[in-house]
Amino acid sequence: MQSPIERRKTVPVRIGQVVVGGTAPVVVQSMTNTDTADVMATVVQVAQLARAGSELVRITVNTEEAAAAVPEIRQRLEAMGVEVPLVGDFHFNGHKLLQKYPACAEALAKYRINPGNVGKGSRRDSQFAEMIEFACRYDKPVRIGVNWGSLDQDLLARLMDENARLAQPREATEVMHEALIRSALDSAARAEELGLGHDHIILSCKMSGVQDLIRIYRDIAARCDYPLHLGLTEAGMGAKGIVASTAALSVLLQEGIGDTIRISLTPEPGGDRSEEVRVAQEILQALELRSFTPVVISCPGCGRTTSTFFQQLAQDIQDYIRTQMPQWRSQYPGVENMTVAVMGCVVNGPGESKHANIGISLPGTGEKPVAPVYVNGEKTVTLKGEGIAREFQHIVERYVAEHYSSA
Repeated sequence: MQSPIERRKTVPVRIGQVVVGGTAPVVVQSMTNTDTADVMATVVQVAQLARAGSELVRITVNTEEAAAAVPEIRQRLEAMGVEVPLVGDFHFNGHKLLQKYPACAEALAKYRINPGNVGKGSRRDSQFAEMIEFACRYDKPVRIGVNWGSLDQDLLARLMDENARLAQPREATEVMHEALIRSALDSAARAEELGLGHDHIILSCKMSGVQDLIRIYRDIAARCDYPLHLGLTEAGMGAKGIVASTAALSVLLQEGIGDTIRISLTPEPGGDRSEEVRVAQEILQALELRSFTPVVISCPGCGRTTSTFFQQLAQDIQDYIRTQMPQWRSQYPGVENMTVAVMGCVVNGPGESKHANIGISLPGTGEKPVAPVYVNGEKTVTLKGEGIAREFQHIVERYVAEHYSSA
């Protein structure tokens, strides 16, 4: 897909086989919520996220048991053929864990450091320096991830004091925004002083408010050429989290800001963690930045479509495509650009069907019980009877095999 959006120019950062920034497409990433010390549970979830399309997966490394488990997690994933890069999420004690568990430091593809909690007072700079030294030793890129919930309070207090002495002080929110940006940029500058390459640094400044996030990222994007990781922190559950994340990230991505994204959804109890991966993909695909899976176009229904048949068919076709995509992606290159229309009546049905690669216009209330099928804009067959759903799925299968064969 040729993107209509001109991306901000950034330095490319290589994380294993994945490139973030430069001319690389926006990268989708996610994070496990298992106890990393539980090797099998973590391996299973990393594999699920990777197969759903997460191109980087972050894991918590917060205890000695978790750090000791990382090499085995990496080995088991490779034995399964899952080569997704693992990112270590460190807070408070990362310098100690990397020192004590060098195999963990080696197995991870990237480190995430939060400058707000890497240490306090006089220990902050030395502990940050230790982590950067490990990154240099093992040639690992680093995301310096600032979060407003764990902002460096000493820096914030200093900027607040400076602001109070101004003839025309700024609003407290503006000062906090500046503290977030300064924390990221100053930490990046310090990391480079310590020997970490400019092409080994990714920045993030996460907020939980949509407008706050947009302002912060517009500002930091104008002040550096580091790749930026986008995400609305603590986005929430369900529709609220999806809508808020989409609102914030879509504005920034449309402006060319953002090189890798994560949708931080709170899952339902026992829910599917992969949902956040699918949402990230849907955002990028809707903005025409990337294509991940064929698009199923379907109408919302109205008084003309009192039957739920078209709804069920649209759901079945969408589920079928998602199930097939792991195989199709390698077997039928380009299939992710296909569009399928499942329409419910004669008003827009034939027109939308003609615009799609494959479309079916189902009969609405009171219409003749037949369903014309269109392939590349041409009516090819009219389906009727009890087997419409099965026959239409076969048509989709044949179209994929005939039009996207790797041969």
